[in-house]
Amino acid sequence: MSILVKIIGLTLFIYQMIVLARVILSWIQASPYDNDLVRFVFTMTEPPLAKIRSLIPPLGGMLDFSPLILLLGIHLLRQLFAPGSMMF
Repeated sequence: MSILVKIIGLTLFIYQMIVLARVILSWIQASPYDNDLVRFVFTMTEPPLAKIRSLIPPLGGMLDFSPLILLLGIHLLRQLFAPGSMMF
């Protein structure tokens, strides 16, 4: 497996973990104004999540599927561009 494939796979994996952190932070209602790490997570994830929300608004005003759709998209990208990197 080439080094480029490994880098792509690792980058996408790290981004998946950042999106998962965003989901967990939404459960505990962490404010991005109080903590630099929370602000980083929100800054990294809000642009693609906002784009997905503009296409598929939250159901009933409360149930937001945009993180799930983003995670599925990242997973598909990992399978497409770095199929051998699915070990982590």
